[in-house]
Amino acid sequence: MDYKKYIAQKIKAEGLSEDEIYSSIALPPNSDMGDYALPCFKFAKVLRKSPALIAQDIAANYSADDVIEKAEAVNGYVNFTVNKSALARETIDAVLNSGEKYGSSDEGAGRTVCIDYSSVNIAKPFHIGHLSTTAIGGALYKIFNFLGYKAVGINHLGDYGTQFGKLICAYKHWGNKEEVEKGGIHAINDLYVRFNTEADEQMEKEAREYFRLIESGDKEANELFDWFKDLTLKYVKGIYEKLNVTFDSYAGERFYTDKMQPVIDELREKGLLKESEGAQIVDLEPYGMPPCLILRSDGASLYATRDLAAAIYRKNTYDFYKCLYVVAYQQNLHFKQFFKVLELMGKEWAKDLVHVAYGMVSLEDGAMSTRKGKVVWLEDVIKKCEEKAYAIISEKNPELENKEDVAEKVGVGAVIFGALYNSKIKDIVFSYDKVLSFEGETSVYVQYTCARANSVIEKGGVPAEYKISDLLPQEAEVVKGIAAFPQAVKDAAEKYEPSIVARFAVDLAQKFNKFYFDCKILTAEGDKKNFRLALTAAALTTLKNALKLLGIGVPDKM
Repeated sequence: MDYKKYIAQKIKAEGLSEDEIYSSIALPPNSDMGDYALPCFKFAKVLRKSPALIAQDIAANYSADDVIEKAEAVNGYVNFTVNKSALARETIDAVLNSGEKYGSSDEGAGRTVCIDYSSVNIAKPFHIGHLSTTAIGGALYKIFNFLGYKAVGINHLGDYGTQFGKLICAYKHWGNKEEVEKGGIHAINDLYVRFNTEADEQMEKEAREYFRLIESGDKEANELFDWFKDLTLKYVKGIYEKLNVTFDSYAGERFYTDKMQPVIDELREKGLLKESEGAQIVDLEPYGMPPCLILRSDGASLYATRDLAAAIYRKNTYDFYKCLYVVAYQQNLHFKQFFKVLELMGKEWAKDLVHVAYGMVSLEDGAMSTRKGKVVWLEDVIKKCEEKAYAIISEKNPELENKEDVAEKVGVGAVIFGALYNSKIKDIVFSYDKVLSFEGETSVYVQYTCARANSVIEKGGVPAEYKISDLLPQEAEVVKGIAAFPQAVKDAAEKYEPSIVARFAVDLAQKFNKFYFDCKILTAEGDKKNFRLALTAAALTTLKNALKLLGIGVPDKM
């Protein structure tokens, strides 16, 4: 049941719509303040009364029933108390009947959401700076699908630019096919780094010529480029598989080479293109932004040109409801500019483009330098987390079977959760010790809670029937936590914020552990035992569903 909707429908307040009331109802910070709260402060101007009086009127006219036991006015709020037994029955039944679909909905049926994320560069290995876009985008992809949308994961590959001329030049001078095949992406990257440190003026000239040959369709240059691309995709797909990340399209910048000219023509026809120092721009000064550069003075295209073509292609191809760009906040201006250009072109759907900005990731020992080859590869971070997880698990539970598989789930989960637990806009300093802690706000803590609940279910089973008597506070808190999951998923989608699901998982795990330690489960008797086993099963399913949306696996034992 949507309790917020149930409450909103029953409130009688002249001058306020049901939607206004519904959107204002929130969860109080603690259970002493009821299960739901309606703050009345923003209604004061419309109703011309003090928030305290509005709250008193609403509470006085609200009819309590078997669903909502009490409505009470307190300091400008109306606090609503849900019938705990009714909530427990409804929530546990919903989870046990729905299983892995609990928390899902069909609200997005018939609507497509494009999600542009990860967007790796050809011939460059994954470094830790790619972690946030990959983890956030991967989680949003799962969340939107879970809510009935058709999510389209797009990896907008960085496969265009003079750096590929440099790479071919480096390969021609120093490369060896057998060594590159054997070394893969890292061998290619070594060549690129060597070019940037050793190339002379003649080689720079050769590199520009090789890029021109790529653009002009030269057979040998394009065969080399496609080889580098194949080696890159083989490498990154292995990491994506490990991170439980999915893409439906790998159409990169190069894909839009023949799609830019119609955009340039349309800009010119609509009088938006202007010349500035030989370059072609769209003037955005009236909108408080620098000009958006469309063509350089030598006629070369830029990121904005290709992004305009890509947005139009995606709208024509997918007819998206929303198109999300999961890209670091350093690109804020770029997205504001090209969104505004589309708006000036008369694309009414420009309002449906969203820049999902995120902060930077670094390790505790400092920043990176990509050109000099001083980078932290994401595969090394994952491997180190898996090794540390294996060591911790071996110490805690030396008899555990399949320790390697468990360590992989724990290590990979720690990497993903480390990128998702905090608000996406915050910069992250990645700490191996923190993300692999069995205590505190980590995926390991949630996974261990799942293993604990799974052990209870293995010993006690899931009862076919259960009865509910008066709930203890610890039981009621677990029920409330489970019941909050569908709203947490919905909020995560609306705010493009997977951390809401991550924080939900930690909160529910904490509530379950308090219940686990304070209340007997397997040694309880009769109806009480059956109820607590059913509650444990519901909590376990909900936690697993939450972690799955983040791309994190759950071991049965730890």
